[in-house]
Amino acid sequence: QVQLVESGGGLVEPGGSLTLSCTASGTIFAINSVGSMGWFRQAPGKQRELVAAITRGGITNYADSLKGRFTISRDNAKNTVYLQMDSLKPEDTAVYYCYAVVGRDHWGQGTQVTVSS
Repeated sequence: QVQLVESGGGLVEPGGSLTLSCTASGTIFAINSVGSMGWFRQAPGKQRELVAAITRGGITNYADSLKGRFTISRDNAKNTVYLQMDSLKPEDTAVYYCYAVVGRDHWGQGTQVTVSS
């Protein structure tokens, strides 16, 4: 059993910043068991879309539209992935979901990010 716990969402004004974090815990047998980690988001009425992903070795992948504003990183010792979001726009409003590959895909419960004045 693997659990992903997200934190850091909330309300922010346009142009502001937020940092999301997500920690994997549970039945992780070896420190190198957690593979790729990342974030998706889903806005109301829209499909879930990839935000960013990072491999255990640190190779990153971003949605083209978010490059330069969002930064993904991870701490392998803590099984934690972070998403630094800068210059936030109202269209970034969505529920952000963390995922981690531990044998298979596992998902967090989602954290709401609202960008509004």
